Amino acid sequence: MLKKNDEKINGFLFIIVLPFLLFAMSYYGFESSYVRLKTMEKAPDFMFSSVYAYRVIPNYLSVHVTDVVTFVVDHHFSFLKGFLLKQGTMFYHSIFLINSFFFVLSSIILNLIFKLKPAGILLNLNIRRLIHLLAVFFIVIVQYVPTNCDSIAIFCYLLGVLLTLKYLQSRKPVDFIMLCTVIMISTLVRETSCLNISFFAAVFIDFEKLKKKDFTFIKETLFLVLVFIVPYAGLRMMIHQDLSFVEGIYFLANFSSPFNISGLLFGIISLYFSYVLCNDEGKILIKKYLFFSIPYLIMIAMVGLFWEVRLFLPLILTGIVAASYQFKNIIPNR
Repeated sequence: MLKKNDEKINGFLFIIVLPFLLFAMSYYGFESSYVRLKTMEKAPDFMFSSVYAYRVIPNYLSVHVTDVVTFVVDHHFSFLKGFLLKQGTMFYHSIFLINSFFFVLSSIILNLIFKLKPAGILLNLNIRRLIHLLAVFFIVIVQYVPTNCDSIAIFCYLLGVLLTLKYLQSRKPVDFIMLCTVIMISTLVRETSCLNISFFAAVFIDFEKLKKKDFTFIKETLFLVLVFIVPYAGLRMMIHQDLSFVEGIYFLANFSSPFNISGLLFGIISLYFSYVLCNDEGKILIKKYLFFSIPYLIMIAMVGLFWEVRLFLPLILTGIVAASYQFKNIIPNR
């Protein structure tokens, strides 16, 4: 009984408390060139223009959580107002609260993924916790670029990964339906929801079977594509913007700036680290995942900045999942 209680306490400390403290340190203990976000009194106008306008859910939360936090501090915790304003505006604190909430949820989802069907070495609880903390550190590291959407997007992505793996194991229609729902909702958060389709395709589509004209799971994959396209196109029809797809073209800057090149190397080396830890099945999964993620990789090369390594985070986390999950002897079939 005492051992079980110790495991629960340790799990709470490692899965929730420590990740939250690390996250708080990244927001209040370190500062970067993006620190001007701390001085913004409210959600800036650029969040509602260009490509940012289509990130409906994070924008909605940013506005309304800021209002709630401001009201609560003004009317119930006025004695803390001076201290809080020294650390940033109410808008900045609201971004932290939103992101830390979804960050903790992401940590919980990661724990569920690692427990689902752990590969070899991860059967040891202590090793599993170390891998979990490694994933958490990667999430925290990229917070030097604070945004209102990344933590929500990562939570949605990891939830989609969990549902895909559960569908792989059980083939329950409810898991596939929930995956469709997650992709549809997360498209209202950020376009990276398409990576859930890449992961599903990497897990279920077998290139050798395709050569033999066996199109198993192609229909499900195409349905997920449709689930992504409908809200994606719908947003662009409902919210008209002059620059609806990109903020700018940064392709040359990505391959000429030492900062961007270092960001690219960080992403490549981090993913390669996971690749080395994988068994043969995990390595095949990563290769297929990168193949199906080519549209995303082209997009971040064209319109993203490699220095903002948060763009590589879904790929890095996928590599860690591939190294930790036992794909061996699980062959997708009807």
